Amino acid sequence: MSRLLAATLTVALAAALAVGAALGVVALLEATPDQPNTPLITYEQTGQGS
Repeated sequence: MSRLLAATLTVALAAALAVGAALGVVALLEATPDQPNTPLITYEQTGQGS
């Protein structure tokens, strides 16, 4: 019975660790500032004709 208890506690601890890591990653991603959406290359538009 003690092996079953140890396995259950191990699974619960692993699940809690995985959830904590996922929440930490999400918090880190939300903490980074948004980058400006500026194009590296711009083309001048000279007209509508072809």
